[in-house]
Amino acid sequence: MITLTNVTKKYPNGQIALNNISLEIPQGEMVFLRGHSGAGKSTLLKLIALLELPTRGQIMVSGKPINQIKQRKIPYYRRHLGYITQNPKLLNNYTIFENVAMPLVIAGYDRNDIARRVRAALERVGLLDKELQKPPTLSEGEQQRVGIARAVVHKPRLLLADEPTGNLDPELSLEIIKLFERFHQVGVTVVIASHDVTLLEHFQYPKIHLSQGNIIKKVHKHTALNLQHETVHD
Repeated sequence: MITLTNVTKKYPNGQIALNNISLEIPQGEMVFLRGHSGAGKSTLLKLIALLELPTRGQIMVSGKPINQIKQRKIPYYRRHLGYITQNPKLLNNYTIFENVAMPLVIAGYDRNDIARRVRAALERVGLLDKELQKPPTLSEGEQQRVGIARAVVHKPRLLLADEPTGNLDPELSLEIIKLFERFHQVGVTVVIASHDVTLLEHFQYPKIHLSQGNIIKKVHKHTALNLQHETVHD
């Protein structure tokens, strides 16, 4: 599903966010990226989402070299993935239904199809009864779930989450990761970046530990997760 080969990302200020890393994440897997702030987790997700381009190396998603996709075709590529951040950036003047529907409206979906998909997504995250409310009336945990519903409303094959529990207490954080787990269980590939080691210990999924742009450790429990160019410290 996702293959990085000798990928380096160097920013104009000279910072090397990723340093010649290679890894492979199989289709349908759920994987955690862990590491301190600035370790390269967010950059890795942005490269996969084509929010950034690598300085060197190749990134393959579903067998296609995505860093060669032409600029005008990037929006079509992104329709096949969901991207969630720590702040869901909901539109406060719009209802929950309208917030979740936004990607479908932009993509030109039929009104009836939009209604069906939005309500299905809200039901999956347990917020169908709040579709007519507006974001300020919801808790932080509920707002994050709205962000997840918006990310999955178009039924993506790949979900990328960058510190999705960063603003939440431990109980809500666990609830959010379990929600991602439900999508993984129906075949969606899920990649989650988190610095919360205690939270990640609750889940027996592969973990890739990044530090200063390098893969320094891999932990894999039940899958053939392939990584290269890492130094393993036990």
